[in-house]
Amino acid sequence: DYTARVPVGGTSPEFDSVAEAFNEMAGRLYATEASRRRLLSDVIDPELGLDIVELGLLREITIADGTIDVCFTVTTPACPLSEFFIGEIRSRLEGLPGIDHVEPRLVFVPPWGPEQMSEDARFALGISD
Repeated sequence: DYTARVPVGGTSPEFDSVAEAFNEMAGRLYATEASRRRLLSDVIDPELGLDIVELGLLREITIADGTIDVCFTVTTPACPLSEFFIGEIRSRLEGLPGIDHVEPRLVFVPPWGPEQMSEDARFALGISD
């Protein structure tokens, strides 16, 4: 679960009110897996022109104590884009409210397959069911 990063009980009641509102908003922003995935929907595979969410490359996104852990894969272990994706994931998530650390992790289990792509991505690439 998301852990708020703005301390409440600080310098004034006005600050506490703003901090509580911020924490509530940030908690909603990252509350669901779908909302977390949307944060990375503009990370585009430069070879295919589709985002990593539609390609089915994201495995899991968790947030705890200000750290966002992003497990992702690539289409093959020899894919040259691993480091590119790590940099893109970091650049999209670093500096977000309540996020102190971004930890992209490349995983190969389970292996990626075209069935993990969205229907729209399969259509765009001419892959039929």
